[in-house]
Amino acid sequence: MGMLSEFKTFAMKGNVIDLAIGVVIGAAFGKILSSLIEDVITPLLLKPALEAAKLSEIEELVAFGGVKYGMFLSSLINFVIVAFVLFLIIKGINTYKKKHEVVENAPQKGLTQEELLAEIRDLLKK
Repeated sequence: MGMLSEFKTFAMKGNVIDLAIGVVIGAAFGKILSSLIEDVITPLLLKPALEAAKLSEIEELVAFGGVKYGMFLSSLINFVIVAFVLFLIIKGINTYKKKHEVVENAPQKGLTQEELLAEIRDLLKK
């Protein structure tokens, strides 16, 4: 029973549970981000270029000798878009955190310690 209780203690630690929740949420967020990029952003950016090249998809680009550079180009564009969207998300989160840190760390308005002690002294004198 010793090993089973040790495993239970390990598995129920906050860090392990937090990590598991993070992985599940990360997977769900990854699907949302992929859909945003593949279904919204990429078509908006590539549609004019593809129409100019008279293509329906970027994957149709083929160089001489059958080299499918369109697939590589598509992957490269998706990577750049994912990196940029993540950058914007992290930047927004950091801005949000900074605003809340400033509010939390703002000096409390009111009497200083010396003024409070002076009031207490005066009250004790009375």
